[in-house]
Amino acid sequence: MSEQEIRTQISEKEDEITRVEEDASKKEASAEKEIEADYDEKINDTKSKFEVGEVDLKEATEKSKEWTKKMNKLTVEVSSLKKKLANLIKGKAKALNKKLDGILKEKKTKIKSYEADIRALRKKLEKLEAEQLKQQVS
Repeated sequence: MSEQEIRTQISEKEDEITRVEEDASKKEASAEKEIEADYDEKINDTKSKFEVGEVDLKEATEKSKEWTKKMNKLTVEVSSLKKKLANLIKGKAKALNKKLDGILKEKKTKIKSYEADIRALRKKLEKLEAEQLKQQVS
């Protein structure tokens, strides 16, 4: 092989390398566009949802903290009110029983007094009837 043939072969091989590099460059650009077309929309959509989700999560976390504070406060209040209600119900029952006992004692006292008066009046009546009977017989 002559020097010229070898130079020609080297030149052809260098040209082949250039074509392979150009072809690879075109394929890389095409691949980049293809992958971008497949992923960019999904990435943007997911990024948008992610950002909304972060905002919603932050808001939910803040509300959760507020509701936890409110729940703790209400738990204490409701517990206190429950005890107060139970005490008031017991107090009402005791007060009613005490009042009813007082009324019953007063009633018994008055009835005893009236019964004693009735017995005394019946004795008087019996005496009067006995005297009238004596007068009628005599």
